[in-house]
Amino acid sequence: MTPTLYEWAGGGAAFERLTEVFYREVVKDEVLAPVFAHMDPQHAHYVAMWLAEVFGGPASYTEQRGGYPHMLGRHLGRGITEVQRRRWLDLLMTAADEAGLPDDPEFRAAFVGYLEWGTRLAVGNSRPGAEPVQEAPVPRWGWGVAPPYKA
Repeated sequence: MTPTLYEWAGGGAAFERLTEVFYREVVKDEVLAPVFAHMDPQHAHYVAMWLAEVFGGPASYTEQRGGYPHMLGRHLGRGITEVQRRRWLDLLMTAADEAGLPDDPEFRAAFVGYLEWGTRLAVGNSRPGAEPVQEAPVPRWGWGVAPPYKA
């Protein structure tokens, strides 16, 4: 049986480590620190919940935070730039290495695939005057064309 990306990554603890490492760097970053200057002290935990759900873990973000509509609301009108999107992605990939997420090509391809897709949606949804879809489920990301390699 093929594990979910959530299971392959190491479960909820792996996503908690990832976001802790990531947001520790975000607050020091000249491009992203202003964007996150007033973030909730639990922000890293909430993002870990989101990512866990996206990658096949429990639906905790949907149950406790309101799912996609809540996440969308966090981005509306923020005017996220391409420079900020790219920095966010770069820092998260570095954090994935530091947090010990799997580095096999199959996992990283699926992981980066979601991050590229999600951050590009966030940029579009954050533009002034954007009219994104208001109701949608939290995406459930899978392996795509390259499931985990098992020798």
